[in-house]
Amino acid sequence: MTRARQLYAEKWYASALAVFLQAADIGNVEAMMYLGVMCGNGQGTPVNYEMAYAWFSKAADAGETQAMNNIGLCILRAAASSELSPGPELVSQGRRSGNGEAMFNTGVMYRDGLGVPVNNREAMKWFRRASEAGDLLGTNEVGVLYQKGLGVEVDYGEAMNWYRKAADSGSDSAMYNIGVLCEDGLGVTRTATWPSPGIARPAPRGMPPPKSG
Repeated sequence: MTRARQLYAEKWYASALAVFLQAADIGNVEAMMYLGVMCGNGQGTPVNYEMAYAWFSKAADAGETQAMNNIGLCILRAAASSELSPGPELVSQGRRSGNGEAMFNTGVMYRDGLGVPVNNREAMKWFRRASEAGDLLGTNEVGVLYQKGLGVEVDYGEAMNWYRKAADSGSDSAMYNIGVLCEDGLGVTRTATWPSPGIARPAPRGMPPPKSG
C-alpha cells in the first residue's frame, strides 16, 4: 500500500490503480476507498460513478463509516447524469452508519429529488438525524425547512432555535439566517416600538431566502 500511495501522490494514476486493485481484491479497505475516489474523479480510469459507488459500498460493508459520506457525494455528483438511482439502499446504509455527513447527503437527496422522489418530510427526518450526529449542515438545514415550511408548517421560532444551535457551533450560514429573521422580526420578540406616525418608517421589502449549508 505504501507504494500505491506514493504512485497516487505523484499522480501516476494508472500504475496506482493497478496496485490498489490487487490490494482491494484481497480485502484491503483503504484500497477500496482509493478506488472509489479514483473512479469518481477519473484518475487512471474514465469517470464512472457506478464503479465508484460499488467500491465505496464494499468499503462501507467492511465497516468504513467514511465510505457512507463518499457514497452520498457520489450520488449527488451522479444525479445530473442519471447514472445512479440507489433509492432505499443508500437510506438503509446511512441509517446503519451513524455518519452525520452521510445522513445529511441522504436528506439532500430527498429534498432535491436526486435518485428518489422529492419528499421534504423524509428530508427533515434525515437532517434531524444528521444534526443529532453532530453535523452542522444538517442542523442549519432543519432551520431552513422550518423557515420555508417544507415538510412542516412554517415556524420561525423553531427555525430560529435550530439556527442558533448551528451558529453556536460556528455555522456562518446559520449566523446569516439569524440576522435575516431578526431584521424582519421573525422568530424573535420585538423590544422596540415603531416611531410616531410623523417619522418616516422604512419601506417594506421582501425577505431574502435563507442560506443552506
